[in-house]
Amino acid sequence: MDAVLWEWINFSVRWLHVIAGIAWIGSSFYFVHLDSSIKQRPGLPRGAGGEAWQVHGGGFYHMVKYLVAPERKPEELTWFKWEAYATWLSGMALLVVIYYVGAELYLIDRHVADLPVLGAIMISLVGLALGWLVYDFMCKSPLGRNDVLLAGAGFVFLVVLAWLYTLIFSGRGAYMQMGALIGTMMVANVFLVIIPNQKKVVADLIAGREPDPKLGQQAKQRSMHNNYLTLPVLFVMISNHYPLAFASRFNWLILALVLVVGAIIRHFYNERHAGRPNPWWVWWVATAGMVLIAWLSTAAPSGETAEAATPAAVDVAEVENIVLARCSMCHAAEPIWPDMPAPPKGVMLDSIEAIHQHARQIDMQVVRTHAMPPGNLTEITPEERQTLAAWLAAGAPAE
Repeated sequence: MDAVLWEWINFSVRWLHVIAGIAWIGSSFYFVHLDSSIKQRPGLPRGAGGEAWQVHGGGFYHMVKYLVAPERKPEELTWFKWEAYATWLSGMALLVVIYYVGAELYLIDRHVADLPVLGAIMISLVGLALGWLVYDFMCKSPLGRNDVLLAGAGFVFLVVLAWLYTLIFSGRGAYMQMGALIGTMMVANVFLVIIPNQKKVVADLIAGREPDPKLGQQAKQRSMHNNYLTLPVLFVMISNHYPLAFASRFNWLILALVLVVGAIIRHFYNERHAGRPNPWWVWWVATAGMVLIAWLSTAAPSGETAEAATPAAVDVAEVENIVLARCSMCHAAEPIWPDMPAPPKGVMLDSIEAIHQHARQIDMQVVRTHAMPPGNLTEITPEERQTLAAWLAAGAPAE
């Protein structure tokens, strides 16, 4: 029952994380769109930078944006922050439930770095804190005065970290660490910069003081960073289901390309919503980037070719013995791995018929990538992987 309860905790936290993420991303995208569509027109209130009209759900909405703040504080003011906090808190809970509690399976790969569980967790937590501090320092440094230079420095910083984490954690763990770091940077922007600056503006209004325009400018810069990082962090969120992303040889370079592709796609919509000419070149570059990502994913982790030569005959019994010895500790009706009440994703590999049925997953998880076994806990050998590759090349016969 403890294992079943833990599984439902996992499910519930994941569900909450998705719901909170939808709310945060939705509101973020909406306000960036709204800010871009604001137009200056005669007759606006003093201090207003523009207005926008929208229609939705059978009603018309009239929005006015103030460059700094209105002359007096409104009686009712809605703050958009809790969806960001809920996303981060549920994400951290998920990180603990899956990657810290299951560190030996998902975070650590002893063939990459032989880390103790507590040591790996501490590296992860310290990395999140230091990552935010370095990013925040860059924003407050002279780099922060030039958005293009700051974006370039931030990109290099994230790519270097991605490469470094692939030398410390498993491929899956490195990706989740980067996702957690980017998410931490984004929510810290809200918690430590955007909301505090807005509260200072409100306090100035209540006190009858003129708010400092720099407060809004700083918040706007961090908000745009969040906007451009959203699509890459979503990619990382779902990447653990796709080993060709996290478990291939150039996983860190794939993530670097995703940062570029995600950012330029957001650039397209930001320009479009601002009423400027559509930068159609974005889709050509994004398509080329995804094709390059697909090509990079074909390189096996250790550098050997993903394809194996087909021998004169394939020993199906040997294939069955390899899978039973290396995979059935988890992929069986009653897994023997601690705290695993059911086979992952319901995949059982306890007979040659079942192995044949899941040949495609074996190809992606074991042959083309080394995602399975996790951290190679069962010590599958390169020769055994090549035997499986030959079996797949022969059509994955069941007899």
